Amino acid sequence: MTNPTALKFGYPRTLVAETDHWLVLARPQQPTLGSLVLVCKDRAEAFSEISAEAFADFKSVVDGVERTLRSFVAYEKINYLMLMMVDRDVHFHVIPRYAGARQRDGRSFSDAGWPGQPALSPAVALDDGEGERLAVDLAALWRA
Repeated sequence: MTNPTALKFGYPRTLVAETDHWLVLARPQQPTLGSLVLVCKDRAEAFSEISAEAFADFKSVVDGVERTLRSFVAYEKINYLMLMMVDRDVHFHVIPRYAGARQRDGRSFSDAGWPGQPALSPAVALDDGEGERLAVDLAALWRA
């Protein structure tokens, strides 16, 4: 069974990668180009509740995320935010950070918080087709 947090962030349409314990999803609201959500598949509402296997698997997920986003958006820094105020399942928002702007499909994606804390809004809202295309492109880089 897929948890509500994964569904809220567009699973399975926005799926970039999946491991035994984690889903990597393209975030429908893009505060910066390439923003992701990492959703733990364990039934857990606190980080301390995830399994030892999920903790071990997290290393490979982070490696994949950073390799993929480095290639895709050439980030300068990367932020992993575990907010879990509204969506209760264990998950992280991954925000690649950069000065200036990045372009995709005729749209500009700037980092409104650079060089300080990430600003989750304003964000570029992707429609379903844009979100799916972003996920497909990121998935191809993940597998490369």
